[in-house]
Amino acid sequence: MPAPAAAGGPPSVRTAFVPGSRLPGWAERFGDSHGGYRLQDDDDGLRLLAADGTEALLQAPWPADGRPGRGIGPLERLAGLASQPRRLGLLLVRRGGYGIGVASEGALLASKAGTRYVQSRTAAGGQSQQRFARRRSNQADALVSAVAQQAAEVFAAVAFEYLVPGGDRTLADQVLAEPALRDYARLPRLAYLDVAEPRAAVLKKAAADACSVRITVTDPTG
Repeated sequence: MPAPAAAGGPPSVRTAFVPGSRLPGWAERFGDSHGGYRLQDDDDGLRLLAADGTEALLQAPWPADGRPGRGIGPLERLAGLASQPRRLGLLLVRRGGYGIGVASEGALLASKAGTRYVQSRTAAGGQSQQRFARRRSNQADALVSAVAQQAAEVFAAVAFEYLVPGGDRTLADQVLAEPALRDYARLPRLAYLDVAEPRAAVLKKAAADACSVRITVTDPTG
């Protein structure tokens, strides 16, 4: 694991995604690296409080919803919950493209990724700035409409119970507000995914991450 943050500086924070099947091994390695740990079950997740001051917050990919994980302790139960084969709808969008899929157990069951250009903001002034702004707005509107139609087709292929947005929050919200996705927008939403331009490889990784335990590790400050 990376070295702790320099004394007096801000804490180092990093995020990882670990499948439920690998969570016990990850926790064992975490303990070996930081002098052991104790568990603390909080409202926002399960905390591993290490002897050297490092903390790891473990968050399930989805709520129990009456289907808790099985195990003899909170770590085992969290791993069991994350290993359940629940289905998620992924909607990832940025100015350069989009990725849409339905995932279960970290794999894509249906998917579509594509590119769609939206012009960046310009520093030009006057009429040029207004012309660029209109063009950019039109391109963004076309992107939102096109992604919504693609998402409706992909989502109709495989039923799922949760929605996972990602990429540009504003664009994702606009896509989900389109009439074609009205029914899907009502589904429970899971944690937002901060992803790069959603090409096919990014979509594939997002499917794995969305079905994994989100781990936020914070190093001690001094």
